[in-house]
Amino acid sequence: MNIQGSTVLVTGANRGIGKSIVEAFVAAGAAKVYATARNPDSVRPLVEAHGDTIVPLALDLSSPDTITAAAQTATDVTIVVNNGGVLRAGDPLSPAVLDNIDFEFDVNVKGLVRVAQAFAPVLKANGGPDQPTALVQLNSVASLKNFAGFTSYSASKAAAYSLTQGLREALAEQHTLVVSVHPGPIQTDMATGAGFPEDMTEPPTIVADSVIDGITNDRFHVFPDKMARDFWGAYEGFAVAVVEPIMAEA
Repeated sequence: MNIQGSTVLVTGANRGIGKSIVEAFVAAGAAKVYATARNPDSVRPLVEAHGDTIVPLALDLSSPDTITAAAQTATDVTIVVNNGGVLRAGDPLSPAVLDNIDFEFDVNVKGLVRVAQAFAPVLKANGGPDQPTALVQLNSVASLKNFAGFTSYSASKAAAYSLTQGLREALAEQHTLVVSVHPGPIQTDMATGAGFPEDMTEPPTIVADSVIDGITNDRFHVFPDKMARDFWGAYEGFAVAVVEPIMAEA
């Protein structure tokens, strides 16, 4: 798939990985990028840096109405990157864990489904056999391993990864590529708030570049940073032998 001239929508675009993804698409030649956030004013620095290429748009992954409205506005989208997500710390025995599950699953899991359902018809209308579209989901190495200190987040990302596999199968017929991105700790406000020291994290640009690579080379699994690549080294055999062929044959 060619990024040049594409129209992209990125959720959670106002900071961190989302902001870097927007900038990577601009650098790769995207014609327009809808930079979405709960408060679209928060993406103003991107507009100031890149001008009319950036279109601010309100979208809250926990609010179905805002997602529907965004899909009705961004009818020219050819690539959707669902980057937005939330994280709360706590182990499985924490008194807050059930509330954390409700909060994180609403955004990280239901949010993905809301975005996919709203934008699948848009991607279908703008694509075809010779012009594929794409849906990218930001998952995590926590999709593969539950870290007890972030147990509900890990569970939400495992569920999101499972749904991403299903979406790949469901969207194949309409020629929409699906990419599942699994970073480890990245230098973001979320990682800082979770207590990761800077020397354990890598810059968000490494994730942004991997998103572009995953789309242009039609890679379903993308593991961008060193920790992620270590996970992939252990997981690749199963993923290639079981996960990807099953989806490809469906």
